[in-house]
Amino acid sequence: MTWTESEVVREGVRISCRDWGGSGPPVVLLHGLAGHAGEWDTLARDLSRHYRVVAVDQRGHGASERRPRDVSRAAYVADAVAVIEQLALRRPVLAGQSLGGHTAILTASAHPELLRGLVLIEAGPGRADPNVQAEIGAALDAWPTPFPSLRAAVEFFGGGAVGEGWAAGLEERGDGWWPRFDRDVMVDALTENARRSFWDEWTSITCPTLVVLGQSGIIPAHETEAMLQQRPGAVALSVPEAGHDVHLERPEVLQQVFREFLRRVAGQSVHGRT
Repeated sequence: MTWTESEVVREGVRISCRDWGGSGPPVVLLHGLAGHAGEWDTLARDLSRHYRVVAVDQRGHGASERRPRDVSRAAYVADAVAVIEQLALRRPVLAGQSLGGHTAILTASAHPELLRGLVLIEAGPGRADPNVQAEIGAALDAWPTPFPSLRAAVEFFGGGAVGEGWAAGLEERGDGWWPRFDRDVMVDALTENARRSFWDEWTSITCPTLVVLGQSGIIPAHETEAMLQQRPGAVALSVPEAGHDVHLERPEVLQQVFREFLRRVAGQSVHGRT
């Protein structure tokens, strides 16, 4: 099975989606900062045999609007809602990795009636981090763009499935391969994360929730413990031999975990808990 492009427009901002079709309960996938919808291809292909799967290029990324004026957390949430409503995805499971998972948290908090379940991959409520924008900006500045070839990009991003997944988000221009996003947009998208945490939003979530972490990921153990203490109905698991990009490093594990979670929440009340 392959995907087709679906487009959602909200307040003049164009959001591109990889629509994998499928006739079962819907699943919506949100990538992380500086990522792209294609990161989900392996998982989406597997799930689309039994579920309706849509992977979103979030605003400022990939094939979506590159320089939206609004990159607030609320704008990303409103985009997720628009995708669900305009594509008629009735009560989907919403999943996201990293900042995409953060968007999923806020969406589940603000719209409890909208979702069947929530899957977070290397994501949490976080903490105020005044250094995060400078750190991300420096990391993006270290990309040796343009890359002379896709192979060079794959090697820069660490090789293997992770390198290939990141390199797949580049676009070819006359002088090489470039990111499909602008650095300042990425940095600005983290403005609110630099200023505050989002624990109130986390504790207000009512739908079944699964938290998937890489054994060597970036979410501190104390944050995961606090998440489960504040929402004891949530379920967390750690994937061995995986870091922050669990979906690229161990897709076979994620496929199994997703299938089990989706089977469990299908048909449950949106206000039920795991």
